[in-house]
Amino acid sequence: MDGQLIAFTGVAAGMVAMPGADFAVVVRNALDSRRAGVATAVGVAGGLLVHTALAVAGLAAVLVAVPALLGAVQLLGGVYLLYLGIRALAAVLRRPSATARTSGPDAPADGPRPAALLGTAQGLRQGFLTNALNPKAPVLFLSLLPQFVPAGAPALPRTLLLATMIVVMALVWFPLVALLVDRLGVWLRRPSVARALEATTGALLTVLGGILLVELALA
Repeated sequence: MDGQLIAFTGVAAGMVAMPGADFAVVVRNALDSRRAGVATAVGVAGGLLVHTALAVAGLAAVLVAVPALLGAVQLLGGVYLLYLGIRALAAVLRRPSATARTSGPDAPADGPRPAALLGTAQGLRQGFLTNALNPKAPVLFLSLLPQFVPAGAPALPRTLLLATMIVVMALVWFPLVALLVDRLGVWLRRPSVARALEATTGALLTVLGGILLVELALA
């Protein structure tokens, strides 16, 4: 039994499941529609694939070693999270008019949904960019993966295995989150609950984006 591999499985599972910008975007888009939520979840896994591929190729070390490159990623990531957060908060302000018809024969069976549904491509893009532009991911993978490569073992096959495990976990976890949110849609899409949840996810994304930009300004 490979004790290091078992330990890594636990660490990686906790890392993937930890709520953050990825989780917030998946929940927010799953409230819009199941298709958008699952597409966003797949996009998150795709962004994670970028970071794991960079770690395997050793390019993450270059990114971390060149402050200007890492700063550019942090700037883009912070701005994008702010954009998503502000957009979500603006949707909260529009929601009363968008959900005015919550009863009657034409009302949705599973509760009110936003007037303009996200497309699959848009959800996929939002999930991918949210993860791919996370500047903390290269540092995390660069520091995490080598710790679980046994001494004397070939580094590339082992690192590739570890990276694949992380991506597979993301492909399982985030679609499950999207499906669970959609499954609870009858309750989550009630006007008061939907507004509170969208406001929370919007505020979280805005705060996370602001933190990245503040950290960059203070660096």
